[in-house]
Amino acid sequence: MRNILSNDTNFATGCKPNFKMGPIMREIGVGIVGGGYMGKAHAVAMAAVGAVFDTALRPRLEMVSAGSPDSAERYRAAYGFNRAASDWQELVADAKVEAIVIASPQSTHRAIAEAAFALGKPVLCEKPMGASLEDSRAMVEAAEKSGAANMVGFNYIRTPASQFARKLIAEGEIGEITWFRGEHTEDFLADPETSASWRTKGRANGTMGDLAPHMINAALALVGPVKTLIADIETVHATRPGGTVSNDDQGQLMCRFENGAMGSMHFSRIATGRKMGYAYEITGTKGAIRFDQEDQNALWLYRMDEPEAVRGFRKILAGPAHPDFLPFCQGPGHGTGYQDQITIEARDFLRAIETGTPVWPTFRDGLEVNEIVAAAFASSRSRSWQTLGTSA
Repeated sequence: MRNILSNDTNFATGCKPNFKMGPIMREIGVGIVGGGYMGKAHAVAMAAVGAVFDTALRPRLEMVSAGSPDSAERYRAAYGFNRAASDWQELVADAKVEAIVIASPQSTHRAIAEAAFALGKPVLCEKPMGASLEDSRAMVEAAEKSGAANMVGFNYIRTPASQFARKLIAEGEIGEITWFRGEHTEDFLADPETSASWRTKGRANGTMGDLAPHMINAALALVGPVKTLIADIETVHATRPGGTVSNDDQGQLMCRFENGAMGSMHFSRIATGRKMGYAYEITGTKGAIRFDQEDQNALWLYRMDEPEAVRGFRKILAGPAHPDFLPFCQGPGHGTGYQDQITIEARDFLRAIETGTPVWPTFRDGLEVNEIVAAAFASSRSRSWQTLGTSA
């Protein structure tokens, strides 16, 4: 099993970032493309990360761009950026913008990333990395050709509890993994009377493009590469008030990992009652782990080596003894939240820039996720098993 122990691990992909740090350079100008929900989250993270983690690089909120000059100026004033850009090209080309966060629609990711990498600028891109597999492959090629630091925004796997789960697995605490079950289920479109919107148009905005990548990323981090899979994907509510739905509501897949473990995953945006159903169960030869993001500061651990009379799943509350908890809070059980995951992510991105060492997940790791999504669609169309590396 590949080493997935910590964020300090060198997840080298053959590229070495060329962003050079001088001994007196401690500030770095950050530009964020898109100021909406994720743009705000990244802006808050970049403003806080230096104080939380005492990073060697201290982000300066240099510029934000959005769909119109008015909205960009509104985001600038609200989030504390120095300047607003009328479009993303202006932001990418600006000399004071030294690192770029892409938080705009998926259809724009490739062009922005390619322009940034052409200038040797590091890029943190929100998932899904590209609007298509072709886009994702081109983005990896541009990233590795430039040698600049690159990272994909999979934030949920960075909770202290999930980082601790990765540590337990890597250290062999639950033995060899034999089975994995994961889900990312929410109910924001469970009501068929919810109006059609941008979320119901385009493959990248469907459940397989929006929710599935997070749990697939978790499966890769916790268990390892997927070898084969078979999937079923469907649109349950084909029409909604205001229009026809052109993407998927839910999907499921069975898979076999390269290490021999069996797995299954389920993804849905119509899972009535589920608000943040990012959850997994992992069975090993010595124990088992359970996690649910709706209770993100708890991990459930079962160990076979305990006496029969007390053997059972034990609830472990996240605390200062677990990865990346202490910088936020000194009290066990007090908990971390969604925004803290983005701040941890910002720390990792800055570390990649500062050290010149790739930090997982790189663009190549993001491509691996997108290849699994593409294989799932191919399987659903053909009603057949797919071997990774052969899907289109």
